[in-house]
Amino acid sequence: MAHEMPQVDGVSHRFLNVDGFGFHVAEAGEGDPVILLHGWPQHWYCWRLVMPILAENYRVIAIDLRGFGWTDIAWEGLDKESMADDVANVLAELGIERARFVGHDWGGWIGFLLALRRPELVERLVALSIPPPFVKGNLRSFPAAPRLRHLFAVASPMTIKRMRRLGYVSRLIKRWSKDHTNLGKDIRRIYARDLRASTRARAAMLLYRTFLRSEIGPVLAGRYRKQGLTVPTLVLHGAKDPVLPASLFQGHERYAGDLTVEEVPDVGHFLPEERPELVARRAHEFFRA
Repeated sequence: MAHEMPQVDGVSHRFLNVDGFGFHVAEAGEGDPVILLHGWPQHWYCWRLVMPILAENYRVIAIDLRGFGWTDIAWEGLDKESMADDVANVLAELGIERARFVGHDWGGWIGFLLALRRPELVERLVALSIPPPFVKGNLRSFPAAPRLRHLFAVASPMTIKRMRRLGYVSRLIKRWSKDHTNLGKDIRRIYARDLRASTRARAAMLLYRTFLRSEIGPVLAGRYRKQGLTVPTLVLHGAKDPVLPASLFQGHERYAGDLTVEEVPDVGHFLPEERPELVARRAHEFFRA
């Protein structure tokens, strides 16, 4: 990553070599580990307002996922199960055998996959702005299809050209959020600037293209419903989220042993930045339960 990394008081950074691949992690605090996983189009910095609060009670570790932020660029391994394996391998490198997780967007999806496939690693999971991977139907009947056009837009080869325009990602973040207090133009430009690089834009394209080509079909066919979710899980979603409708967050309890879903009023898609205090408080309460 050629750009200078933004800094947050009390947060340190290090780079790990995991099976020949370089991962960036941001860390703060001491105590039991809490792992933070970002979504798209962001990186570790989306947790800048949550980390200092959680760090009062926990050792907080925000990981830049494969191909994003200050982690190495990748042209493969962007299926979400492989990215979940990345997270497990980073934890092994850090000597962490079990942790609590908070994931937003794709980071929340990866958290679900870890909880389903590697439950011994996940003590509790908080998923933000992402439903459990138990949705039913097919691509034509998928209830959120009209609101998920961005899946196809980002998966398109034209994505690389679009993201080279500084305003593209910035406008998208503004459109997907309801409260812009912590998502002003200067903050949106930090994310947009990094995705202007054709290599990072290509990783974003492959992230979405892989999902559409090989992942969404098995999900809709019930791949993860058959496994069942045993890890205690809290899902928070914004009532004003323009990407994911409330209907996607309903009716999943039958596939999980301990699942709580809460709607947050007057907030859009970017909960860690639109409501950082609420996210930190609810996560802390849930982790202590």
